[in-house]
Amino acid sequence: MLYEISLNTASKNCYRDITGNVESIIHSSGIKDGICLVFVPHTTAAVTVNEGYDESVMEDLLNYLSYLIPKHPKHVIFKHEEGNSDAHIKAALIGNSLALPISEGKLILGKWQRVMFLEFDGPRNRKVIVKVLGK
Repeated sequence: MLYEISLNTASKNCYRDITGNVESIIHSSGIKDGICLVFVPHTTAAVTVNEGYDESVMEDLLNYLSYLIPKHPKHVIFKHEEGNSDAHIKAALIGNSLALPISEGKLILGKWQRVMFLEFDGPRNRKVIVKVLGK
């Protein structure tokens, strides 16, 4: 069965910790051992596992991506007419999916790790698709 997480993002570049949503889906699925697939069906958003304890880590990530890939770079002319090429590039670099282990009905993450949704072209209404596989 597929599950869906609905999100509303508030700014052009932002992140949302969706770990609790994913854990709730795993619990609802009844799967004790397996894999949780997390997929973002958008070309200007992404998903990653990163530190969730100190918010400045994710802020640094977003700020550095914006520094590396500005909306209007000085020496590059983006051809995409919609004006959000920077968001497409950021999303492609971070990625749109994760495969996360489940053991004893729980998502396996490191001590500081969290599942993070990243928005690069907000504000928007977004969704994340989750599929839990196993036994």
